[in-house]
Amino acid sequence: MKLVLIGIQGAGKSTQGNLLSRQLNIPYLSTGHIFRDIAKEKTSLGRYVKELMSSGALIPDDKVIEIVNSYLSKPGYQKGYILDGFPRTIAQAKEFINNVDKVIHIEIPDKEALWRLAYRNEKRDDDTIVAIKKRIEMFKVHTIPVLNYYQKQDRLSTIDGTVGIKEVNQAILKSLGKQLIKNRIHVWKQKTPIILAIVGMPGAGKSEAANYLRDKGIPAVSFSDIVNSQIDKSGKPHTLKNHHEIRQGLRKEHGFEAMAKLSRAKIEKALKKNLLILIQGMRSWEEYEYIKKEFPKTRIFILCLYTDKAKRYKRIKKRGERSSLAGEERDLDELLNTHMGPTIAYADFVIKNNYSRDDLAHKLDEVYREVYFS
Repeated sequence: MKLVLIGIQGAGKSTQGNLLSRQLNIPYLSTGHIFRDIAKEKTSLGRYVKELMSSGALIPDDKVIEIVNSYLSKPGYQKGYILDGFPRTIAQAKEFINNVDKVIHIEIPDKEALWRLAYRNEKRDDDTIVAIKKRIEMFKVHTIPVLNYYQKQDRLSTIDGTVGIKEVNQAILKSLGKQLIKNRIHVWKQKTPIILAIVGMPGAGKSEAANYLRDKGIPAVSFSDIVNSQIDKSGKPHTLKNHHEIRQGLRKEHGFEAMAKLSRAKIEKALKKNLLILIQGMRSWEEYEYIKKEFPKTRIFILCLYTDKAKRYKRIKKRGERSSLAGEERDLDELLNTHMGPTIAYADFVIKNNYSRDDLAHKLDEVYREVYFS
């Protein structure tokens, strides 16, 4: 199913998009999130997008279409999607020939939108009263014709967005039709086992990312725990020297694939119960190759977290007992002695984790959807 959500800012598109994604087993894509990510980039495009968003102006149609089409060309969106924030103009609607099944207009009064945005928890840089009012006006000028366009094609359903979240959700599902829901909810099921291996330099946020994905119900096998537990048992402090000695000792005995080899039984057990699992702390290229060889029927994706050095070092110094494990010496040890470099360079996904936890969560959700629906 290919579904489009339309509504003024504050209508609840994001809330409903995430709900419908879980119910219909198709990924949710917000163009607002895409452009806010671009606006954070220190590039000419990033600055250009940031200026437009801060003023409440629309991004040019050709640029929007190019970016949205590039996202929807990814494997994760081939079986369907829920699209929020696009198309916003007639030109975009006419150029967007993606066989949209249904367009849902979540309708709320202007005053309701302003009230909701004034009291919502997550504030954004472009959440000023002036910018919000301008976006509402732009919606009326540019997007109302889009609704009429889809109405003529008999693909539009208008939903009262002033009622509760559950009631709005039920109304959307009803508008899709019971038979359609039955056909779509159970059509797609993950069949191929998948391993998502999280890599990155010290302090990049690997544990935080793994914990977030665990909360989604994805079990994790931690390679890092092997070294950490041996250090704890020995009573030695968590220093670079002690970590290096333990790891090298294990590799001398089992090869550079040591952590994967020692975790093989845990990986196998996790895959028997789950079609998607995490590996936290994969370092060497040999570990990656070992997993590929031992689990040939499993798809393996590498997710690399990237954070600026200064931010990484600052995070590590807050860790307590392992606060000394930061600096260029450890970075080089990770890249060269542990053979981490190739796994980072060969990553399927790269997330820049320089910003807030909400930003990381959004980016992890995108990776999760692309992996899950691949």
